[in-house]
Amino acid sequence: NYLWVPADPQVDRNLIMVLRGRTGGDEAAIFAGDLFRMYSKYCESKGWRLEVSSANEGAAGGFKEIICSVTGEKVYGTLKYESGVHRVQRVPATETQGRVHTSAASVAVLPEAEPFDVEINEGEIKWDTFRSGGAGGQNVNKVESGVRLRYNWKNPNTGIVEEILIECTETRDQPKNKERALSRLRTFIYDKEHQKYIDDIASKRKTMVSTGDRSAKIRTYNYPQGRITDHRINYTIYNLAAFMDGDIQDCIDHLIVAENAERLKESEL
Repeated sequence: NYLWVPADPQVDRNLIMVLRGRTGGDEAAIFAGDLFRMYSKYCESKGWRLEVSSANEGAAGGFKEIICSVTGEKVYGTLKYESGVHRVQRVPATETQGRVHTSAASVAVLPEAEPFDVEINEGEIKWDTFRSGGAGGQNVNKVESGVRLRYNWKNPNTGIVEEILIECTETRDQPKNKERALSRLRTFIYDKEHQKYIDDIASKRKTMVSTGDRSAKIRTYNYPQGRITDHRINYTIYNLAAFMDGDIQDCIDHLIVAENAERLKESEL
């Protein structure tokens, strides 16, 4: 009976997702690309909108880093469990000897901040514009549509002033890029300010990996055995191909059930 479980106030938020290749060089970037494809397919199946804000491609494919936003019903409440390190065991396309390697990519899922959640002194933002490179034909090099913002922000948890640098080259429309860069700045600050709150939850619940501890590995994708294991809830299935095609709902459902059970226990304490 989960009716008494207090709802997570952030469930209904849209989100920003950051995927990065970690240990494993080119293969890690390729795997980050595979995860991005998995989430894209999953979002498509749910009727959610996924938009890429920025992407830094890997030399052999995939992404060293890709940042995207997802909008739709209860997206944060559903995808928040994906935060953490995803480990892959397989023979890389880049490997000639046919040996299985272990590589990793990290996923950070951040609830998108509303303008009123975060105080930003917009007068103190320094803006630069630049020409976006990359595909896109003639327009690209003539128009300075890329924007870069710099903002000095004092971290309330540490008292330290940090310079935040955000680039956005997503659209060819400079005002739109500015708007998106601002939205990412808000989300970044919101995430940092809520760090303590998230860490407190994470210390109590094994389903949530603290965003402070992004080094914690949450899931292993073993290609030779076609196996997926989620280490937080000892969940193992052997349908890797379908999983990588976006069929991840069953795993998420198990995580939701586990988290509700943990929250129920918490509310009884």
